Amino acid sequence: MASRLFLRQRFAPAATGAVVVGIALFPKTVLHAESVERPNSRKPIYDEFETAPAPPAKTTPSTPPTGKSEPPTKTRSPTPTDRLAVQIGKTRVFLHGHVAAAENKVNEFMDSVLHLEESFTSTIASLAPPPQSGEKLMPGSLYVLVAAMTGSIVSRNRNIFLRATVPLAVGIGAGWVVLPVTMRNVSDLLWKYEQRFPAIADGHMRTREGIEKTWRMARIHTQQAVNIVDDKVSSGREAVEGWVKKGK
Repeated sequence: MASRLFLRQRFAPAATGAVVVGIALFPKTVLHAESVERPNSRKPIYDEFETAPAPPAKTTPSTPPTGKSEPPTKTRSPTPTDRLAVQIGKTRVFLHGHVAAAENKVNEFMDSVLHLEESFTSTIASLAPPPQSGEKLMPGSLYVLVAAMTGSIVSRNRNIFLRATVPLAVGIGAGWVVLPVTMRNVSDLLWKYEQRFPAIADGHMRTREGIEKTWRMARIHTQQAVNIVDDKVSSGREAVEGWVKKGK
C-alpha cells in the first residue's frame, strides 16, 4: 500500500505536464491554408453537399479481328413445357387455317346458291308476258297441254318417232298460237343459252334458215298454184259465158 501511494505522488506531476503539452501542440481549431474562417461568418442552416464529378467511362480497346472465332456459347435446351407450348401454337395455327378455309368454302357455296336462286327467279319472271300484252298464262298453258295430249292420242298407233315428235310439235304450234309473247321470250332464252355452245348455235341457225326457206318457197308455190287455179277458173268461166251467149 505504501508503494502505491509513492508511485502516484511520483507520476502525477509528469502526467499533468504531458496533458498540458498536448493541448498546446494540438489545438481544437482547424487551420486552413487558403482562407481563415472569420468569426462573424455564419454557417448555413442546410448542409451543402458537393457532387463529385462522374468518373470517365471506361472504353474497352477494340481488338482487331482475328481468324479464330470465339467459341459459341452453350444454349439452354428447351424444357418440356416450352416444347408443349410450341406444339400447341402450331396446332392452333393449323386449326385456324383449316377452319378459315372451310368457312370460306361455305361462304362461296352459299353465295353461289343465292346467285343461282336469284338467276332462276329472274329468268322465270322474264318469261312471263307483260301486262299490256293481254296474255294469260293459266288458260293458255292449259290449251297447250290439251293440244299436246291430242297429238299423242292421234299418233298412238304410229311408230316411235311419230309418237315422240307429233305431241311436241302440236304443243309448240299451239303455244305459238295461244301464247305468242311467252313463246318468243322462251325462244330468246333458249337462244341465249345456245350461244354458249357455238356448234349447237350454228346448227340451230342452219335449221332455222332451212325451215324459213322451205316455208317461204311453200308460200310462193302455193301462191303460184292459187294464181294458176284462178286463171284456169276465170278462163273456164269466160268460155262458159261465151258458149251461153252463142247459144242464145
